[in-house]
Amino acid sequence: MIGIYVRVSTQEQAISGYSLDAQLDACIEKAGTQEVMKYVDDGYSGEFLERPDLERMRKDVREGLIDKIICYDPDRLARKLMNQLIIDEEFRRKGVEVVFVNGEYAASPEGRLFFSLRGAISEFEKAKIKERTMSGRKGKAKKGKVVKNDHVYGYDFDSDKSEMIINEKEAEVVRFIFDAFTDPISKFRGMNGIAKHLTETGVPTKKGGAVWHRQVVRQILMNETYTGFKIQNRYNTEGMLANKYNRSKEDKIKMTERPREEWLYSPVPVIIEKEQFDHAQELLKQSRRRFTKKSTNQYLLSGLLRCETCGNTLTGVNRNNWGTFVLHYTDVKNTAGAKHKGCGIYIKCEELDKHVWDQIQTLLNNPEQINAFQEVAATSESFEEKELKRLTEEIERTKKGRKRLITLITLSDEDLDLNEIKDQIRTLQTKEKNLQEQYTNLQAQLEAEKKKETNLEILKQAMDLYFVYKEKEMPFEIKQRIIATIVKEIRVHDKETVEIITF
Repeated sequence: MIGIYVRVSTQEQAISGYSLDAQLDACIEKAGTQEVMKYVDDGYSGEFLERPDLERMRKDVREGLIDKIICYDPDRLARKLMNQLIIDEEFRRKGVEVVFVNGEYAASPEGRLFFSLRGAISEFEKAKIKERTMSGRKGKAKKGKVVKNDHVYGYDFDSDKSEMIINEKEAEVVRFIFDAFTDPISKFRGMNGIAKHLTETGVPTKKGGAVWHRQVVRQILMNETYTGFKIQNRYNTEGMLANKYNRSKEDKIKMTERPREEWLYSPVPVIIEKEQFDHAQELLKQSRRRFTKKSTNQYLLSGLLRCETCGNTLTGVNRNNWGTFVLHYTDVKNTAGAKHKGCGIYIKCEELDKHVWDQIQTLLNNPEQINAFQEVAATSESFEEKELKRLTEEIERTKKGRKRLITLITLSDEDLDLNEIKDQIRTLQTKEKNLQEQYTNLQAQLEAEKKKETNLEILKQAMDLYFVYKEKEMPFEIKQRIIATIVKEIRVHDKETVEIITF
Protein backbone atom coordinates (compact mmCIF):
# COMPACT_ATOMS: atom_id res chain seq x y z
CA MET A 1 0.00 0.00 0.00
CA ILE A 2 1.19 3.51 -0.83
CA GLY A 3 1.18 6.07 1.95
CA ILE A 4 0.94 9.80 1.27
CA TYR A 5 2.17 12.23 3.89
CA VAL A 6 1.30 15.94 3.80
CA ARG A 7 1.88 18.64 6.37
CA VAL A 8 1.37 22.35 6.70
CA SER A 9 1.65 24.86 9.51
CA THR A 10 -0.47 28.01 9.52
CA GLN A 11 2.58 30.22 9.09
CA GLU A 12 3.95 28.21 6.16
CA GLN A 13 0.56 28.14 4.43
CA ALA A 14 0.46 31.93 4.51
CA ILE A 15 4.08 32.46 3.49
CA SER A 16 4.94 29.61 1.14
CA GLY A 17 1.58 28.54 -0.28
CA TYR A 18 1.98 24.90 0.88
CA SER A 19 -1.76 24.14 0.98
CA LEU A 20 -2.82 20.63 2.01
CA ASP A 21 -5.01 20.15 -1.06
CA ALA A 22 -2.20 21.12 -3.42
CA GLN A 23 0.18 18.66 -1.73
CA LEU A 24 -2.40 15.85 -1.77
CA ASP A 25 -3.21 16.37 -5.46
CA ALA A 26 0.48 16.37 -6.41
CA CYS A 27 1.23 13.24 -4.36
CA ILE A 28 -1.78 11.30 -5.72
CA GLU A 29 -0.74 12.25 -9.26
CA LYS A 30 2.76 10.97 -8.48
CA ALA A 31 1.30 7.72 -7.09
CA GLY A 32 -0.81 7.20 -10.21
CA THR A 33 -3.67 5.76 -8.16
CA GLN A 34 -6.40 6.83 -5.74
CA GLU A 35 -5.85 3.75 -3.59
CA VAL A 36 -3.58 5.34 -1.04
CA MET A 37 -3.46 5.82 2.71
CA LYS A 38 -3.44 9.50 3.62
CA TYR A 39 -1.55 10.92 6.58
CA VAL A 40 -2.31 14.60 7.19
CA ASP A 41 -0.80 16.85 9.87
CA ASP A 42 -2.65 20.15 9.72
CA GLY A 43 -1.14 23.03 11.70
CA TYR A 44 1.90 21.17 13.07
CA SER A 45 5.42 22.53 12.98
CA GLY A 46 8.01 20.54 11.04
CA GLU A 47 10.55 21.33 13.74
CA PHE A 48 9.46 18.33 15.82
CA LEU A 49 8.90 14.66 15.06
CA GLU A 50 6.02 14.29 17.52
CA ARG A 51 3.09 14.81 15.11
CA PRO A 52 -0.09 12.67 15.24
CA ASP A 53 -0.24 11.42 11.65
CA LEU A 54 3.52 11.16 11.23
CA GLU A 55 3.61 8.89 14.28
CA ARG A 56 0.68 6.90 12.89
CA MET A 57 2.49 6.48 9.55
CA ARG A 58 5.73 5.38 11.27
CA LYS A 59 3.71 2.81 13.22
CA ASP A 60 2.11 1.50 10.01
CA VAL A 61 5.57 1.23 8.42
CA ARG A 62 6.85 -0.80 11.38
CA GLU A 63 3.83 -3.13 11.09
CA GLY A 64 4.43 -3.63 7.35
CA LEU A 65 1.24 -1.94 6.12
CA ILE A 66 3.11 0.52 3.89
CA ASP A 67 5.68 -0.33 1.23
CA LYS A 68 6.02 3.08 -0.40
CA ILE A 69 5.71 6.67 0.84
CA ILE A 70 5.15 9.73 -1.30
CA CYS A 71 5.76 13.20 0.10
CA TYR A 72 5.74 16.57 -1.66
CA ASP A 73 9.15 17.69 -0.38
CA PRO A 74 11.68 16.57 2.28
CA ASP A 75 10.83 19.57 4.46
CA ARG A 76 7.25 18.25 4.75
CA LEU A 77 8.68 15.29 6.64
CA ALA A 78 10.83 17.50 8.84
CA ARG A 79 12.38 20.96 8.90
CA LYS A 80 15.59 19.84 10.56
CA LEU A 81 18.15 17.91 8.54
CA MET A 82 18.86 15.48 11.39
CA ASN A 83 15.16 14.58 11.69
CA GLN A 84 14.86 14.12 7.93
CA LEU A 85 17.77 11.67 7.94
CA ILE A 86 16.35 9.80 10.96
CA ILE A 87 12.98 9.27 9.26
CA ASP A 88 14.51 8.40 5.89
CA GLU A 89 16.88 5.84 7.48
CA GLU A 90 14.04 4.34 9.55
CA PHE A 91 11.87 3.82 6.47
CA ARG A 92 14.64 2.46 4.27
CA ARG A 93 15.60 -0.13 6.94
CA LYS A 94 12.06 -1.49 6.60
CA GLY A 95 12.44 -1.61 2.82
CA VAL A 96 10.02 1.25 2.29
CA GLU A 97 10.76 3.48 -0.70
CA VAL A 98 10.50 7.20 -0.03
CA VAL A 99 9.60 9.31 -3.08
CA PHE A 100 9.35 13.09 -3.25
CA VAL A 101 7.26 14.98 -5.79
CA ASN A 102 9.58 17.96 -5.77
CA GLY A 103 12.81 16.17 -6.74
CA GLU A 104 14.21 12.66 -7.20
CA TYR A 105 16.81 11.41 -4.72
CA ALA A 106 18.55 8.28 -5.91
CA ALA A 107 19.81 5.70 -3.42
CA SER A 108 23.40 6.56 -4.24
CA PRO A 109 26.13 8.66 -2.57
CA GLU A 110 25.32 11.54 -4.91
CA GLY A 111 21.59 11.28 -4.22
CA ARG A 112 22.13 11.12 -0.47
CA LEU A 113 24.40 14.17 -0.64
CA PHE A 114 21.79 16.13 -2.55
CA PHE A 115 19.12 15.02 -0.07
CA SER A 116 21.28 16.28 2.80
CA LEU A 117 21.90 19.59 1.05
CA ARG A 118 18.17 20.10 0.51
CA GLY A 119 17.58 19.38 4.18
CA ALA A 120 20.25 21.86 5.27
CA ILE A 121 18.74 24.53 3.02
CA SER A 122 15.27 23.81 4.41
CA GLU A 123 16.54 24.17 7.97
CA PHE A 124 18.26 27.44 7.03
CA GLU A 125 15.05 28.78 5.46
CA LYS A 126 13.09 27.95 8.61
CA ALA A 127 15.60 29.84 10.75
CA LYS A 128 15.50 32.86 8.43
CA ILE A 129 11.70 32.95 8.51
CA LYS A 130 11.81 32.88 12.31
CA GLU A 131 14.45 35.62 12.40
CA ARG A 132 12.50 37.89 10.03
CA THR A 133 9.30 37.36 11.98
CA MET A 134 10.94 38.24 15.30
CA SER A 135 12.72 41.24 13.79
CA GLY A 136 9.46 42.50 12.30
CA ARG A 137 7.64 42.20 15.61
CA LYS A 138 10.37 44.03 17.50
CA GLY A 139 10.37 46.77 14.86
CA LYS A 140 6.61 47.29 15.25
CA ALA A 141 6.89 47.28 19.05
CA LYS A 142 9.64 49.92 18.96
CA LYS A 143 7.27 52.11 16.94
CA GLY A 144 4.70 51.81 19.71
CA LYS A 145 2.53 49.21 17.98
CA VAL A 146 1.02 46.22 19.78
CA VAL A 147 2.25 43.15 17.90
CA LYS A 148 0.14 40.47 19.53
CA ASN A 149 -3.42 40.10 20.75
CA ASP A 150 -3.12 38.86 24.33
CA HIS A 151 -6.90 39.13 24.83
CA VAL A 152 -6.55 41.51 27.78
CA TYR A 153 -9.89 41.91 29.56
CA GLY A 154 -11.11 45.48 29.07
CA TYR A 155 -9.65 45.90 25.58
CA ASP A 156 -10.34 44.83 22.00
CA PHE A 157 -7.53 44.42 19.47
CA ASP A 158 -7.47 46.27 16.15
CA SER A 159 -5.26 43.99 14.04
CA ASP A 160 -5.18 46.41 11.09
CA LYS A 161 -3.76 49.27 13.17
CA SER A 162 -1.97 47.01 15.70
CA GLU A 163 -3.64 48.91 18.51
CA MET A 164 -5.64 48.09 21.63
CA ILE A 165 -8.95 49.92 22.03
CA ILE A 166 -11.15 50.08 25.10
CA ASN A 167 -14.10 47.69 25.33
CA GLU A 168 -16.39 49.89 27.42
CA LYS A 169 -18.47 47.06 28.92
CA GLU A 170 -15.37 45.16 30.02
CA ALA A 171 -13.60 48.35 31.13
CA GLU A 172 -16.48 49.06 33.54
CA VAL A 173 -15.92 45.63 35.09
CA VAL A 174 -12.18 46.32 35.41
CA ARG A 175 -12.92 49.61 37.20
CA PHE A 176 -15.38 47.84 39.47
CA ILE A 177 -12.75 45.21 40.38
CA PHE A 178 -10.17 47.85 41.32
CA ASP A 179 -12.72 49.98 43.20
CA ALA A 180 -14.11 47.00 45.10
CA PHE A 181 -10.63 45.83 46.05
CA THR A 182 -9.23 49.21 47.15
CA ASP A 183 -12.33 50.81 48.68
CA PRO A 184 -12.12 50.60 52.50
CA ILE A 185 -15.91 50.43 52.84
CA SER A 186 -16.39 47.81 50.13
CA LYS A 187 -18.71 44.98 51.12
CA PHE A 188 -16.61 42.45 49.20
CA ARG A 189 -13.99 40.48 51.11
CA GLY A 190 -11.01 40.37 48.80
CA MET A 191 -10.65 38.64 45.45
CA ASN A 192 -12.87 35.70 46.35
CA GLY A 193 -15.73 38.04 47.21
CA ILE A 194 -15.31 39.99 43.96
CA ALA A 195 -15.17 36.79 41.87
CA LYS A 196 -18.29 35.45 43.58
CA HIS A 197 -20.19 38.70 42.94
CA LEU A 198 -19.25 38.76 39.24
CA THR A 199 -20.37 35.14 38.87
CA GLU A 200 -23.65 35.71 40.69
CA THR A 201 -24.48 38.82 38.63
CA GLY A 202 -23.88 37.00 35.33
CA VAL A 203 -20.89 39.02 34.08
CA PRO A 204 -19.17 37.00 31.32
CA THR A 205 -15.41 36.40 31.32
CA LYS A 206 -13.22 37.32 28.35
CA LYS A 207 -13.91 33.92 26.77
CA GLY A 208 -17.61 34.15 27.52
CA GLY A 209 -17.46 31.90 30.57
CA ALA A 210 -20.03 32.18 33.35
CA VAL A 211 -17.73 31.54 36.32
CA TRP A 212 -15.12 33.94 37.65
CA HIS A 213 -12.22 32.56 39.65
CA ARG A 214 -10.08 34.28 42.25
CA GLN A 215 -6.98 33.90 40.09
CA VAL A 216 -8.64 35.71 37.15
CA VAL A 217 -9.47 38.67 39.41
CA ARG A 218 -5.88 38.63 40.69
CA GLN A 219 -4.46 38.68 37.15
CA ILE A 220 -6.59 41.74 36.33
CA LEU A 221 -5.45 43.51 39.51
CA MET A 222 -1.79 42.81 38.65
CA ASN A 223 -1.98 43.77 34.96
CA GLU A 224 -0.13 47.07 34.54
CA THR A 225 -1.50 47.47 31.01
CA TYR A 226 -4.53 49.26 32.47
CA THR A 227 -2.33 52.20 33.52
CA GLY A 228 -1.61 53.16 29.90
CA PHE A 229 1.16 51.03 28.46
CA LYS A 230 1.69 47.44 27.40
CA ILE A 231 5.01 45.74 28.06
CA GLN A 232 6.28 43.71 25.10
CA ASN A 233 9.39 41.58 24.58
CA ARG A 234 9.36 40.91 28.32
CA TYR A 235 9.50 37.12 28.23
CA ASN A 236 11.75 34.74 26.32
CA THR A 237 9.61 31.86 25.04
CA GLU A 238 12.13 30.38 22.62
CA GLY A 239 11.81 26.62 22.40
CA MET A 240 8.54 26.48 24.38
CA LEU A 241 6.68 25.30 21.29
CA ALA A 242 8.26 21.91 21.94
CA ASN A 243 6.59 21.65 25.36
CA LYS A 244 3.42 20.17 23.91
CA TYR A 245 5.54 17.35 22.50
CA ASN A 246 7.77 16.85 25.57
CA ARG A 247 6.28 14.21 27.80
CA SER A 248 8.38 14.70 30.95
CA LYS A 249 8.56 17.80 33.15
CA GLU A 250 12.36 17.73 33.01
CA ASP A 251 12.32 18.19 29.21
CA LYS A 252 9.88 21.11 29.24
CA ILE A 253 11.39 24.52 28.56
CA LYS A 254 10.42 27.25 31.01
CA MET A 255 9.56 30.80 30.09
CA THR A 256 12.18 33.26 31.35
CA GLU A 257 12.09 37.01 31.87
CA ARG A 258 14.40 39.11 29.71
CA PRO A 259 16.54 41.89 31.25
CA ARG A 260 14.43 44.99 31.93
CA GLU A 261 16.42 47.07 29.44
CA GLU A 262 15.17 44.81 26.62
CA TRP A 263 11.49 45.41 27.44
CA LEU A 264 9.49 47.46 24.95
CA TYR A 265 6.59 49.71 25.95
CA SER A 266 3.61 50.53 23.73
CA PRO A 267 1.00 53.14 24.72
CA VAL A 268 -2.60 51.96 25.22
CA PRO A 269 -5.73 53.77 26.46
CA VAL A 270 -5.83 54.23 30.24
CA ILE A 271 -8.51 52.39 32.25
CA ILE A 272 -7.00 52.62 35.77
CA GLU A 273 -5.00 55.52 37.17
CA LYS A 274 -1.45 54.68 38.26
CA GLU A 275 -2.09 55.75 41.87
CA GLN A 276 -5.00 53.35 42.28
CA PHE A 277 -3.04 50.56 40.60
CA ASP A 278 -0.08 51.07 42.95
CA HIS A 279 -2.40 51.03 45.96
CA ALA A 280 -3.91 47.77 44.73
CA GLN A 281 -0.42 46.23 44.51
CA GLU A 282 0.25 47.17 48.13
CA LEU A 283 -3.03 45.57 49.19
CA LEU A 284 -2.26 42.45 47.14
CA LYS A 285 0.89 41.91 49.18
CA GLN A 286 -1.27 41.81 52.28
CA SER A 287 -4.39 40.13 50.84
CA ARG A 288 -3.53 36.61 51.92
CA ARG A 289 -3.28 37.77 55.50
CA ARG A 290 -6.07 40.36 55.39
CA PHE A 291 -8.84 38.22 53.93
CA THR A 292 -8.30 34.98 55.78
CA LYS A 293 -11.23 32.81 56.73
CA LYS A 294 -13.14 34.06 59.78
CA SER A 295 -12.33 32.23 63.00
CA THR A 296 -14.59 31.60 65.97
CA ASN A 297 -12.83 34.35 67.94
CA GLN A 298 -12.44 37.85 66.54
CA TYR A 299 -8.98 39.43 66.39
CA LEU A 300 -8.90 43.13 65.53
CA LEU A 301 -5.33 43.12 64.18
CA SER A 302 -5.52 39.83 62.32
CA GLY A 303 -3.06 39.66 59.41
CA LEU A 304 -1.13 42.81 60.37
CA LEU A 305 1.23 41.70 63.15
CA ARG A 306 4.80 40.53 62.64
CA CYS A 307 7.66 39.83 65.06
CA GLU A 308 10.56 42.16 64.27
CA THR A 309 13.12 39.65 65.59
CA CYS A 310 12.21 36.32 63.96
CA GLY A 311 9.92 37.55 61.16
CA ASN A 312 7.00 35.29 62.16
CA THR A 313 3.48 36.64 61.85
CA LEU A 314 1.53 36.89 65.08
CA THR A 315 -1.73 34.96 65.13
CA GLY A 316 -4.56 34.92 67.61
CA VAL A 317 -4.90 32.18 70.22
CA ASN A 318 -7.37 31.61 73.06
CA ARG A 319 -5.00 30.91 75.94
CA ASN A 320 -5.91 29.18 79.18
CA ASN A 321 -4.75 31.38 82.06
CA TRP A 322 -5.45 29.60 85.35
CA GLY A 323 -8.82 28.33 84.18
CA THR A 324 -9.80 31.53 82.39
CA PHE A 325 -9.46 31.73 78.62
CA VAL A 326 -7.95 35.02 77.40
CA LEU A 327 -7.31 36.03 73.76
CA HIS A 328 -3.61 36.62 72.94
CA TYR A 329 -1.44 37.36 69.91
CA THR A 330 1.63 35.11 69.59
CA ASP A 331 4.46 34.44 67.16
CA VAL A 332 4.83 30.81 68.26
CA LYS A 333 4.45 28.32 65.40
CA ASN A 334 3.76 24.68 66.20
CA THR A 335 3.57 23.37 62.63
CA ALA A 336 6.27 20.94 61.46
CA GLY A 337 7.19 23.05 58.43
CA ALA A 338 7.69 26.34 60.29
CA LYS A 339 11.07 27.93 59.48
CA HIS A 340 11.21 29.57 62.93
CA LYS A 341 9.35 28.42 66.02
CA GLY A 342 9.04 32.03 67.17
CA CYS A 343 10.42 34.13 70.01
CA GLY A 344 7.69 33.09 72.43
CA ILE A 345 5.90 36.46 72.49
CA TYR A 346 2.40 36.48 73.96
CA ILE A 347 0.48 39.79 74.10
CA LYS A 348 -3.09 40.18 75.32
CA CYS A 349 -5.35 41.15 72.45
CA GLU A 350 -7.25 43.64 74.57
CA GLU A 351 -4.10 45.59 75.44
CA LEU A 352 -2.55 45.66 71.96
CA ASP A 353 -5.88 46.38 70.23
CA LYS A 354 -6.45 49.40 72.49
CA HIS A 355 -2.92 50.74 71.95
CA VAL A 356 -3.20 50.58 68.16
CA TRP A 357 -6.76 51.92 68.01
CA ASP A 358 -5.86 54.90 70.21
CA GLN A 359 -3.06 55.87 67.80
CA ILE A 360 -5.35 55.48 64.78
CA GLN A 361 -7.98 57.71 66.41
CA THR A 362 -5.35 60.35 67.20
CA LEU A 363 -4.40 60.45 63.52
CA LEU A 364 -8.01 60.57 62.29
CA ASN A 365 -9.04 63.26 64.77
CA ASN A 366 -6.44 65.74 63.47
CA PRO A 367 -7.47 66.65 59.91
CA GLU A 368 -5.46 69.91 60.03
CA GLN A 369 -2.28 67.82 59.97
CA ILE A 370 -3.49 66.12 56.82
CA ASN A 371 -4.20 69.46 55.06
CA ALA A 372 -0.77 70.80 56.01
CA PHE A 373 0.84 67.63 54.69
CA GLN A 374 -1.04 68.01 51.40
CA GLU A 375 0.18 71.60 50.90
CA VAL A 376 3.81 70.65 51.59
CA ALA A 377 3.58 67.67 49.24
CA ALA A 378 2.17 69.81 46.42
CA THR A 379 4.91 72.47 46.81
CA SER A 380 7.67 69.87 46.99
CA GLU A 381 6.49 68.10 43.87
CA SER A 382 6.39 71.32 41.84
CA PHE A 383 9.96 72.20 42.85
CA GLU A 384 11.29 68.74 42.03
CA GLU A 385 9.67 68.70 38.60
CA LYS A 386 11.29 72.03 37.74
CA GLU A 387 14.63 70.80 39.05
CA LEU A 388 14.40 67.59 37.00
CA LYS A 389 13.76 69.66 33.88
CA ARG A 390 16.78 71.85 34.63
CA LEU A 391 19.02 68.84 35.22
CA THR A 392 17.86 67.24 31.97
CA GLU A 393 18.85 70.36 30.02
CA GLU A 394 22.21 70.56 31.84
CA ILE A 395 22.99 66.91 31.10
CA GLU A 396 22.22 67.46 27.42
CA ARG A 397 24.52 70.51 27.28
CA THR A 398 27.29 68.49 28.92
CA LYS A 399 26.88 65.66 26.40
CA LYS A 400 26.96 68.09 23.46
CA GLY A 401 30.09 69.79 24.83
CA ARG A 402 31.87 66.45 25.15
CA LYS A 403 30.86 65.48 21.60
CA ARG A 404 32.18 68.77 20.23
CA LEU A 405 35.55 68.17 21.85
CA ILE A 406 35.74 64.64 20.43
CA THR A 407 34.81 65.95 16.96
CA LEU A 408 37.49 68.64 17.30
CA ILE A 409 40.14 65.99 17.94
CA THR A 410 39.12 63.78 15.02
CA LEU A 411 38.47 66.41 12.31
CA SER A 412 40.73 69.38 13.03
CA ASP A 413 43.99 69.76 11.09
CA GLU A 414 45.34 72.40 13.50
CA ASP A 415 47.96 71.73 16.14
CA LEU A 416 46.03 71.09 19.31
CA ASP A 417 46.98 70.47 22.90
CA LEU A 418 45.43 66.99 23.04
CA ASN A 419 46.17 66.54 26.73
CA GLU A 420 44.26 69.71 27.59
CA ILE A 421 41.27 68.64 25.47
CA LYS A 422 41.29 65.18 27.02
CA ASP A 423 41.30 66.78 30.47
CA GLN A 424 38.26 68.85 29.46
CA ILE A 425 36.52 65.69 28.22
CA ARG A 426 37.22 63.92 31.53
CA THR A 427 35.91 66.95 33.43
CA LEU A 428 32.68 66.92 31.40
CA GLN A 429 32.31 63.17 31.94
CA THR A 430 32.61 63.64 35.71
CA LYS A 431 30.11 66.50 35.59
CA GLU A 432 27.65 64.42 33.57
CA LYS A 433 27.95 61.54 36.04
CA ASN A 434 27.26 63.87 38.99
CA LEU A 435 24.29 65.45 37.24
CA GLN A 436 22.91 62.02 36.44
CA GLU A 437 23.17 61.00 40.09
CA GLN A 438 21.35 64.18 41.14
CA TYR A 439 18.65 63.44 38.58
CA THR A 440 18.19 59.87 39.85
CA ASN A 441 17.96 61.01 43.47
CA LEU A 442 15.44 63.74 42.69
CA GLN A 443 13.37 61.35 40.62
CA ALA A 444 13.21 58.97 43.58
CA GLN A 445 12.11 61.84 45.83
CA LEU A 446 9.40 62.81 43.37
CA GLU A 447 8.06 59.25 43.33
CA ALA A 448 8.05 59.29 47.12
CA GLU A 449 6.02 62.51 47.13
CA LYS A 450 3.53 61.05 44.68
CA LYS A 451 3.23 58.06 46.98
CA LYS A 452 2.46 60.45 49.83
CA GLU A 453 -0.44 61.90 47.82
CA THR A 454 -1.77 58.41 47.23
CA ASN A 455 -1.48 57.70 50.95
CA LEU A 456 -3.33 60.92 51.65
CA GLU A 457 -6.31 59.75 49.63
CA ILE A 458 -6.30 56.44 51.50
CA LEU A 459 -6.24 58.30 54.80
CA LYS A 460 -9.16 60.49 53.75
CA GLN A 461 -11.22 57.43 52.80
CA ALA A 462 -10.59 55.92 56.21
CA MET A 463 -11.43 59.24 57.89
CA ASP A 464 -14.78 59.48 56.08
CA LEU A 465 -15.68 56.01 57.30
CA TYR A 466 -14.49 56.83 60.83
CA PHE A 467 -16.63 59.96 61.19
CA VAL A 468 -19.75 58.15 59.99
CA TYR A 469 -19.53 55.88 63.03
CA LYS A 470 -17.65 58.12 65.46
CA GLU A 471 -20.64 59.13 67.56
CA LYS A 472 -22.17 55.65 67.45
CA GLU A 473 -21.13 52.30 68.79
CA MET A 474 -18.65 51.28 66.08
CA PRO A 475 -19.10 47.70 64.82
CA PHE A 476 -16.05 45.44 65.10
CA GLU A 477 -15.94 44.92 61.30
CA ILE A 478 -15.87 48.69 60.62
CA LYS A 479 -13.10 49.29 63.16
CA GLN A 480 -11.10 46.42 61.65
CA ARG A 481 -11.64 47.78 58.13
CA ILE A 482 -10.43 51.27 59.10
CA ILE A 483 -7.27 49.85 60.65
CA ALA A 484 -6.63 47.56 57.66
CA THR A 485 -6.99 50.55 55.31
CA ILE A 486 -4.40 52.69 57.09
CA VAL A 487 -2.00 50.14 58.56
CA LYS A 488 0.36 48.19 56.35
CA GLU A 489 2.05 46.24 59.14
CA ILE A 490 2.51 46.32 62.90
CA ARG A 491 6.01 45.26 63.96
CA VAL A 492 6.31 43.84 67.43
CA HIS A 493 9.76 44.37 68.97
CA ASP A 494 8.80 42.99 72.38
CA LYS A 495 5.79 43.01 74.72
CA GLU A 496 6.13 46.71 75.43
CA THR A 497 7.30 48.04 72.05
CA VAL A 498 5.33 47.97 68.80
CA GLU A 499 5.83 50.00 65.61
CA ILE A 500 2.86 50.84 63.37
CA ILE A 501 3.75 51.05 59.67
CA THR A 502 1.14 52.93 57.63
CA PHE A 503 0.61 52.96 53.86
